[in-house]
This record gives sequence, C-alpha cells and structure tokens, in this order.
Amino acid sequence: MSLFDTRVPAVLLRTDRNPFHHGTLGAVRSLGRAGVEVHVVAECADSPVGASRYVSAPHSPPPPGASADEVAAVLRRVAARVGRPAVLIPMDDACALAAARLRAELAPAYLLPDMPDALAEQVADKAELASLCRALEVPHPETLVPDGPGEAARAAWRLGLPVVAKWSRPWRLPAGSGLRSTVVLRSAQEARELYLRAEEAGSRLLLQAFLPPGPDRDWFFHGYADRAGAVRAGGPGRKTRSRPRGAGLTAVGRWTPNPRVRTLAERITAELGYRGIFDLDFRRCGTTGDYHLLDFNPRPGAQFRLFTDTAGLDVVRALHLDLTGRPLPADGAARPGRTFVVENYAPFSALGPAPGGRELAWHARDDRAPGRALWRLWSRHAAGRLRDRARRSPAPAAAGPARVVRQATAPTQDDERAGIH
Repeated sequence: MSLFDTRVPAVLLRTDRNPFHHGTLGAVRSLGRAGVEVHVVAECADSPVGASRYVSAPHSPPPPGASADEVAAVLRRVAARVGRPAVLIPMDDACALAAARLRAELAPAYLLPDMPDALAEQVADKAELASLCRALEVPHPETLVPDGPGEAARAAWRLGLPVVAKWSRPWRLPAGSGLRSTVVLRSAQEARELYLRAEEAGSRLLLQAFLPPGPDRDWFFHGYADRAGAVRAGGPGRKTRSRPRGAGLTAVGRWTPNPRVRTLAERITAELGYRGIFDLDFRRCGTTGDYHLLDFNPRPGAQFRLFTDTAGLDVVRALHLDLTGRPLPADGAARPGRTFVVENYAPFSALGPAPGGRELAWHARDDRAPGRALWRLWSRHAAGRLRDRARRSPAPAAAGPARVVRQATAPTQDDERAGIH
C-alpha cells in the first residue's frame, strides 16, 4: 500500500512568470512519482515544466502582483475543477503570503499548515526578518532602515562602504522598472538616489553591512516543520557553484552535514512557531565564523530535491503526508555528499562523476520531455540575450550603476526573468 493518500491531489501555485523555475518541476515529479495527482497553477505554455508527464492538469495563474482576492478567485475555480480537497503548495513568495492570508477562506477546499497569522509575511519581509533576528539573538548582518534620502546616505557611511541595499518586500517590485531585490552600493550618493525610488519599489529600503563571499561561506537549509513543530526531511547544504559566481542562485549544491546550521534552523523555526516548508539562506562571516541568516523563504527552495533521503522523503512529500494525516517514514537516512545541478547554469557539472549521487534540475530518465524542452527554450533565451547585448552601446568607463549581487540567496524572480546569472 502507498505511503501517500493518493485520493488527495496537490495544487502547485505560482504567479511568477519565470519559465526556468526548476523548483516547480521538482515538486511535480516528487509528488507525481508518489502517485499523487498534480495540478499546476502557473504559466506552463512556454516552460519545460508543462512538458512533464507528471502534470495532471495545468491551470491559468493569477497575474503577477495579483491581489489576495484575485488569487482566491483563481483558486476557487481550480478547486471546482479538481472536485475534492487538495494540498496547496505555493512555489514563490507572493503566493506563499497570499495562501497564508487566505488559509481560513480556502478551507476546506485546500489543506495548508496551521501557523501564526502574518508569520509568513514577517519572515519574508527583509526588514521584519532583521528585527526577528535581533529578538531571537540570531546572527544577522547589521541592518538600518532609513526614513529619508539624507539618512540613507548617512547610514551607508555608518555601515561602511560597500553596503548592501535591499527592498524589504521584493515581490512588490514592478516588472520592467530596472529595480533589483538586492544591490551593492559603492557610495553614499548611490544610497541617496536609490532611496528616492522607494515609492516606485512599493516597500521600504534597508541598508545592510556587506559580508564578503568566499570559499565555504554560502549555506542553505531546507526543511519541513510538522504540525508539532518538529523539523522533518531536508537538511543543510553548501553552495559550491552559483550563477553569477560568488552570488546568485545555486547552480551546484552539495548536501553537507553542518550541526551549527541545523541547530540554528531548528531553533529559529521552533521559537517562531513556524509550520510548513521553509528555505533558509546563511552566509558564514569570515572574521567571526558566525552563520548569519540572510533570507527566510516560507516555501520550497528551488533545489529542495537535493535533500531526498534513502526512503525517498523530501520536504514536499513530508508536507503532503503530514497534512493528509499519514505518518512520515522514519527509516530514511541522510545522503551527505549528494549534489544538485542546474544543467543550464553548470553543464559540465552535470556530466562529471558524482560518487555521492546527483539530482539534475531538468533531466530525468523517467521524464525526458522537460529536459529536451529546456534546451530548445534556453537556446532561444541565450540567442535573445546576445542580440540585446549587440544592440546596446558600450558602457562608459566612468562609474556606472550599482552592481547587482545576491548574498547567499537565489536571484529574485525579476532577476531570473531578465537573465541575470
């Protein structure tokens, strides 16, 4: 008999239009292989995800920036088509926050973890996360939230240049604005000028002390906090290659035991009363050795399939089992040394030896169509970028705009759509 209650389908929700969202494909395959019917509420027409044999049915998503009412209306239409209660799995921050706000309204059509009101929004908001870290005494880069352009300039000097600038709610950034979730600023004048775009950005600007990247500095932890608050599935991983180098999304990651990171993750989620899937990003300080929490994503991370134990359990499967009242297998063992590779970002890493085992983001023997579709789409994407570069005039040698970077986190959805890697 299956471990899973296959009478209960899963509904994956994403408003982000990024066609290269491999985390969605990972969730589709994970649950589909377990015999669960998987519905995808996301833009699939131009994405390799839509080619997967494990997608039971695609559904049109709400538009980017949709209100909670618009999200609820779409989910009610999907529920009517599905015809029975389903586990809802948001795959981006905006959807995770909408689902948390709508939990009571969506029941009983959708099953969602029971956690404190507004907690998902608190941890996803960069300014709120800084406050939570101070309250919990969790290492976090020194963070200031200026209330005017002059104070932004003074804050940059106080923190020491270069300084990291973040928008507290990056999911609100308007498409096509040129604004990025996170940038490194090289002068106080850049901080002053960026603050003047706060109204356009739709959230507060915060300035943060810069923690330099380096070998063995970038870590992540994926987990599932069950109904009792225990962290199940998942584990700590080290980013061994990113796109762009030294920052950006995980191109290659390795499951690496790290008791300090695990203890931090378990303490943070326990003290907050968090329930559900989470993805934490850390950067180790080269001076103190402390692991600073940089991001708390209340949803599956794109490389969550890295942490698949010997019983086949991952965070998405743990969620489905727990919300349907099924026990999670207790006989699974961790698989340290296992690697996760995103082939379009690290093609050579996908071909070399992997003695600890390897999970590819796109290619799978039992589901070949998405891998083939990826290369067709990626070739068009790369050719378009080359044409765009050829049309641009050369940048002046003088100092230009702030350089886009990410501190131990994946690029924003806008970054990925724009091809920043």
